Amino acid sequence: MTRRIVVISGKVATGKSTLAEGLRDKFGAIVFSTRALLEQAARRDAKSGTFNRKFLQEFGAERDRVSGGAWLADELRLLLVDSPRDQVVVIDAVRLADQLTMLRNSFGRTVVHIHLSAFDDDLADRFKLRRDSIDENLSYELTGNDPTERQVDSLSSLADLHINTSTADMNDVLVRCAAKIGILTSLDSQLVDVLVGGQYGSEGKGNLAYYLAPEYDVLLRVGGPNAGHKVPTDPVVTHRSLPSGALSNLEAKIFIGAGAVISPAVLRDEIQRSRVSPDRIFIDPQAMVISDEDVYGETALRGAIGSTGQGVGAALARKINGRAAADLRLARDTPELKQFVRAPIVDLLEETYSLKQRVLLEGTQGTGLSLHHGRYPYVTSRDTTAAGCLSESGIGINRVRKVVMVIRSYPIRVQGESGPMGREIRWTDVAERSGFSATELLSAEQSSVQKKLRRVAEFDWKFLRASAQLNTPTDIALTFADYLDQSNANAFRFDQLSGGTREFIEEIESVTTSPVSLISGRFTDRSVIDRRRWRGHVNFDSKKRDGSNN
Repeated sequence: MTRRIVVISGKVATGKSTLAEGLRDKFGAIVFSTRALLEQAARRDAKSGTFNRKFLQEFGAERDRVSGGAWLADELRLLLVDSPRDQVVVIDAVRLADQLTMLRNSFGRTVVHIHLSAFDDDLADRFKLRRDSIDENLSYELTGNDPTERQVDSLSSLADLHINTSTADMNDVLVRCAAKIGILTSLDSQLVDVLVGGQYGSEGKGNLAYYLAPEYDVLLRVGGPNAGHKVPTDPVVTHRSLPSGALSNLEAKIFIGAGAVISPAVLRDEIQRSRVSPDRIFIDPQAMVISDEDVYGETALRGAIGSTGQGVGAALARKINGRAAADLRLARDTPELKQFVRAPIVDLLEETYSLKQRVLLEGTQGTGLSLHHGRYPYVTSRDTTAAGCLSESGIGINRVRKVVMVIRSYPIRVQGESGPMGREIRWTDVAERSGFSATELLSAEQSSVQKKLRRVAEFDWKFLRASAQLNTPTDIALTFADYLDQSNANAFRFDQLSGGTREFIEEIESVTTSPVSLISGRFTDRSVIDRRRWRGHVNFDSKKRDGSNN
């Protein structure tokens, strides 16, 4: 973006300084006050005395008369010598048409003129509330005695945008000005990559999120503590609320979306065990909080459908049915979460996009457990597809660049009445085919949260196609490649995979019409074969990133 010079005009108390501060705080603008410039010039001219409004009005009028209004453009030119060429610069404020003309002559189309006005009664009331030393012992009526101040509203006809602040609050004013200036981010800037499970959960998303995280500025997770994602740290950490890349990118911000369900006790324990800095964590004010009653209320579901019984579904049901309840607790109402609740995640994402920073959205569970698209009633309490994760996060579809759908070589579900998943086999069958011992597989295949042995099935090609239809992945990640052949556990490159595994991958690509660009076998910090033709950021060292698009 080329430099934008935002010139604000308007009477006293119309909100000029508030707008300037908003542009500075939200969009990083540099603000130059004409009052400060006049005071600086007065000192340079060895003027003495009190620099009150009357003095500065008279001093400014003299400078305008001598320079024909050019002094402001001259001062600004000197100030901008060392400023970045893409900087937003705000002048608070101009008072004469000549000043505007000289600014436009000097800086051309980079100048955007915003004029603010308000009803007289509102201006008088606002002026009484001011605590500015320059206006001490001065009434609003007296401010209009100055000839220059009396004609300020005539500048409205010259403005690129005129806003009456009596009919629009300052948030509206800021959005309208940012749009006029051209500094709102494009709604189709594709800065979000999504990682989603393509089967019934436990596909190995945590390991992949841990691997990918250093390429991103923000790590975002939704869902609830009913899903545990293991990461290859030493010792191994299981993330139930935090994104799985929290420990592989220590600089990234951590967002938990509005559609998430939180157990404060689980979150607190996870933060302590993983030693993630609380300063990095941002929770949406409207995320739902699990109560003890929610956990108790799901007791029957454990046996009926293999639920983890963590209270997630009951909490979500309360969020829907309890909209009239006075005691419904969201994250914003929960003292234990107060330090993490700063602003709606959708607003923080807007700031992220404006900085051209990248977001990794980590889904939980798997497509086959979707409330709407899984085999009901053996489903979870939310939509687990990429679209569902985006909705819970507050991310529009045009923000998405990549959807990575994670599948494992042999799909699994937890033991018991947890629902169908195709043609079931035994772990001894997998052991015989792969070369692993059955004891080794049975030890590894315990669920992350409940520690239950998982059921296993043949790879389901029909469901793979259905899952691809629901998620429309740009990429496929295949995990547990070593279960196809134990030799794959030692593969660091694609050509080191067994011939049968490479044929299996080719068929996955044929069925999904998407490339298998990430492949993992053993559970280590160097277990991912990376065939992507894209990256998040070039910089992989978790230091400050430059926003490059690779």
